[in-house]
Amino acid sequence: MTEVAKPVLTGGCQCGAIRFALSAPPTKVSICHCRMCQKAAGAPFASFAEIGKSDFAWTRGQPAAFRSSSIAERDFCRDCGTPLSFRRLDGPRIEIMTGAFDRPDRLVPIRQYGTESRLGWVVAIANLPSQTTLQSYGEGKLNDIVSHQHPDHD
Repeated sequence: MTEVAKPVLTGGCQCGAIRFALSAPPTKVSICHCRMCQKAAGAPFASFAEIGKSDFAWTRGQPAAFRSSSIAERDFCRDCGTPLSFRRLDGPRIEIMTGAFDRPDRLVPIRQYGTESRLGWVVAIANLPSQTTLQSYGEGKLNDIVSHQHPDHD
């Protein structure tokens, strides 16, 4: 990504040590249910936005990397542990975890992978009873929580 290009999307880790920017929209947004992605995300599935490496830049800090297989590495923040990406060792693209974007609502998945490992209850999530964070903690306790999370912008 060139320095003069205006970012299309930005994001970073939870503590703010690592930030990134995209100079073009993602080519694909997907969900992966494979067991390796479940472990890497610490969640029932991972969600990724795929982008050409030439349209992507780390703008603050450099992530640590874990070689999760013989073909790929996964980047993460060494300070706070936020998972950030999946990269094929010999590929021209990087896949960024959608939860690391400042505006994850702009990244709508269009495909699922690794469905052989999809947990049976995932399809019913939308039908579960739900409540907001305010409802969970109450206004008094919610206002007393001190967040150490970096804001979703620079």
